[in-house]
Amino acid sequence: MDYTNDLINQLKAAIVAVLTEMGIVVSEKRITLERPKSSDHGDYACNIAMQLARELKQNPREIATQVTTKLTDHKLVKVSEVAGPGFVNIFLSDECHQEVIHNVIKLGPEFGRSNVGQGNRVQVEFVSANPTGPLHVGHGRGAAYGASIANLLDAVGYEVTREYYVNDAGRQMDILTVSTWLRYLELFGHEIQFPAKGYQGDYVRVMAEALKEQAGDRYNPGPGLLNFQKTQSVDEEQILDQLISAAKKHLRSGYQVVHNEVLRQQLGACKAELTSFGVDFDCWFSEQSLFTGGKIETVVNELKQKGHLYVEDGATWFRSTEFGDEKDRVVQRDNGAYTYFASDIAYHVDKFERGFNTVINIWGADHHGYIPRVRAALSALGVYDDSSQLRIPLVQFAVLYRDGEKVAMSTRSGEFVTLKELRDEVGRDAARFFYIYRKSDQHLDFDLNLAKAQNNENPVYYIQYAHARCASILAKSEQNITDISGIDLSGLTQRNEFDLMRALADFPILIESASQELSPHIVAFYLKDLAGLFHSYYNSTQILSGDALLIQSRLLLLRAVKQVIKNGLGLIGVNAPERM
Repeated sequence: MDYTNDLINQLKAAIVAVLTEMGIVVSEKRITLERPKSSDHGDYACNIAMQLARELKQNPREIATQVTTKLTDHKLVKVSEVAGPGFVNIFLSDECHQEVIHNVIKLGPEFGRSNVGQGNRVQVEFVSANPTGPLHVGHGRGAAYGASIANLLDAVGYEVTREYYVNDAGRQMDILTVSTWLRYLELFGHEIQFPAKGYQGDYVRVMAEALKEQAGDRYNPGPGLLNFQKTQSVDEEQILDQLISAAKKHLRSGYQVVHNEVLRQQLGACKAELTSFGVDFDCWFSEQSLFTGGKIETVVNELKQKGHLYVEDGATWFRSTEFGDEKDRVVQRDNGAYTYFASDIAYHVDKFERGFNTVINIWGADHHGYIPRVRAALSALGVYDDSSQLRIPLVQFAVLYRDGEKVAMSTRSGEFVTLKELRDEVGRDAARFFYIYRKSDQHLDFDLNLAKAQNNENPVYYIQYAHARCASILAKSEQNITDISGIDLSGLTQRNEFDLMRALADFPILIESASQELSPHIVAFYLKDLAGLFHSYYNSTQILSGDALLIQSRLLLLRAVKQVIKNGLGLIGVNAPERM
């Protein structure tokens, strides 16, 4: 058990023992301990006296007075006071504060980790962008958030699977395939009327060139076979559908080969970029496998057997309104094709069939309307016992600003800012940090100038500089302390030293809270506060001045601060440099 939780459990047990001595039987579960906003009010505050006042028909301050009188005798407690209407404020002993330093150094990279999750299996599915173009800055936020959530859950003892859902069976992939083929034809001198809603980016031309290099003119139908471009339709979506149909007709079996090659190139580029961004997946799940494995047909038939489907205007509808959705949803069109929603149902059924205790979908905010329909389908199928087994945090859009001006972004036109471009401009660390520095469900204004600034206004620079400063001082001291068990830390008596020790002690509980709330921004805020405490300490204290024992004590404090900063940054995918 980590130091902090052990400490809190001991304090809870002490309060229960005091109450028992007073003739009051209370479970430890009722005891809550919280950090007061100011350390002037103690290290922890407990409201148990106010909870008991109504039950016992006594004044809460009188109950609190009896508790504080007896609690002060406990070995962990320096003094205990009554505050306000009946709070019990607890000031820990100096030795109790100083013990956290030993604990951090002893556990090293394991400090902050726990077994709260008890090995329960959790799947975190994130990014899952259509493989129809380079990842852009909008995808980057989901990647940074999802990776951080997975790291946090892993840190508190869950068995985590990171998954990317590859939409390789839909119309968007057909549009990209046709877009690439048309650019390929241009390379053979054909005059192509490129569709306005085709994929326009330069990456499409690059794929077309790669296709020509690989296959030569194998997919070039030759003169006179491009009459499929002559259409009377003015609807851009109909034009795309006609082009897809024509490409399948002319290429025959070659269409699937071109489709697969385009998919291979896009997935390869996506995987490479995510790896460069520090994000890796355990599983790349193919939507197409749901079709080939018959899983979509199976779940639709099961919904039919349970009486949850009906036919109207030739289409098959799911009665999702009976399960809380705002309207019924189509699962199979009148032409027999299954909808994206049908794929989503089959995919989620498959997730739970794989044995995950909890499934976490990290979706963009524009998918908010999908949540009720997916939950409705899973409820109709009886897939899980508790709806909390499916958690769907939403990630809002990220908007880039440069020199105070908004940077425009589009996808089909090809005029988007890619994740690689962002990474090249501000660096991976700044990108990862800024993406999770605000709550995921809030809009993010990403200030490029601030992210590149090498000053204290830039939070990631501020935190990394604290780590590098600790490393520099430790290197300068030329002291290699290996056995810390016998070192007396009683010289650490300054208020700012106790502030640092309190912050270090909070780290494990903070990690547990951030993991349960799926809120990595909590870690970022904590690290900034810890860095602030350290910089203030550095500016006010001659760390390497004084007697040898005091210097040793302060160096151990710095080692602990350095370790916790490194542990925290690692959880959000940011490096902890030794020099800056």
